[in-house]
Amino acid sequence: MPAFAPLLPRPPIGTVLLGLLALILGATACFAADPSPTGRSRAEVYHQVDAMAEVGQILFSDPALSASGRLSCASCHSPQNAYGPPNGLAVQLGGPRMRSMGTRAVPSLRYLQAIPAFTEHFFESDDEGDDSIDNGPTGGLTWDGRVDRLRDQAKIPLLSPVEMANASPAAIVATVRAAPYADALRGAFGDSVFDHPDTTFNAILEALEVYQQRSASFYPYSSRYDAYLAGRATLSPAEQHGLALFEDPAKGNCARCHVSRPDANGTPPQFTDYGLVALGVPRNRTIAVNADPDHYDLGLCGPDRTDMRTQPHYCGLFMTPTLRNVATRHSFFHNGVIHSLKEAIAFYVERDTKPEKWYPPDADGKVHKFDDLWSAYVGNVEMDAPFGGQPGDPPALSEAEIDDMVAFLRTLTDADQTSN
Repeated sequence: MPAFAPLLPRPPIGTVLLGLLALILGATACFAADPSPTGRSRAEVYHQVDAMAEVGQILFSDPALSASGRLSCASCHSPQNAYGPPNGLAVQLGGPRMRSMGTRAVPSLRYLQAIPAFTEHFFESDDEGDDSIDNGPTGGLTWDGRVDRLRDQAKIPLLSPVEMANASPAAIVATVRAAPYADALRGAFGDSVFDHPDTTFNAILEALEVYQQRSASFYPYSSRYDAYLAGRATLSPAEQHGLALFEDPAKGNCARCHVSRPDANGTPPQFTDYGLVALGVPRNRTIAVNADPDHYDLGLCGPDRTDMRTQPHYCGLFMTPTLRNVATRHSFFHNGVIHSLKEAIAFYVERDTKPEKWYPPDADGKVHKFDDLWSAYVGNVEMDAPFGGQPGDPPALSEAEIDDMVAFLRTLTDADQTSN
């Protein structure tokens, strides 16, 4: 049983919904006759938010919102797979003919509600740590943190030529205007929602954002580990050992970035510190854009993110994702180069002690370590434990210890995903 207090309850859903409505009303003011929450009953607030979420769910599952007519948001962010990819592909296929290969692995959309806005310099609060230490780039959505709002994240695949491949926002609006659920959008945003294409597109993005705030679907905190923290479940000896290894700075040292304990106010652990870090994962040569030897995905400093391109000390940094539901995945890291959870853990402890297992040789037969980074950026790669050591050294974790850590990580799977 845990040696600390059970989790405090999450904020009442009414508080969450009221805050969410306040968040979205600025953009919906032009849709509704009386957009202000002042004077509204709680039931009216619930009704409007629920209407937005309902139409957002329909939009999320509609393949007609793609140029191919075959790809919906749910195709890549499958509800049956913790809103992550439904298969083991490193990257997903899309485009007008469903033949274009994406450039990055599809992340889960669960547990994004607590991610802070991107900041280049993050300082921890007084009750969480030393507020004098600059933790560097933190927060934001997507692998490179380049947007802060779910509505802006939704825009990316809708308009990406290798994903849903719509030619313009106007094309999306035309599809929705002709869809059977057009009246549902009017019901959620007002009869004037289709008067101007720009406001219609914003309403579509708003609806997708509100849908992704539904707690039961996107942040249920229903894993066995959550029950364990609340004193309602136990862990097996292997799972207990895996947790100890996960948190041990001399072994897995995972909790340093993938925070595993509730914070000071009892909020359940998110299993991420929201930081961006360079892990030096091997190049994935199965990704089409990587056929160009001069193409490198450098995360925070490009190519998709453009505002940090002149800061070489950020090249190679990618978001630290939550490990919740990680055992449901079949591809790992930003480029999906590894395809089992056990191998993903092994990479951490063998990257430096057994580099020949992970990286190809150069023409002279020498291991080409960090082969997906230009040599000028190798100094950005994370070297703290469990990384480090020299070739031939014993790794920080044995195979049996990795197995126990996998057992622990399986306890982070939400209840609705355990049979998948």
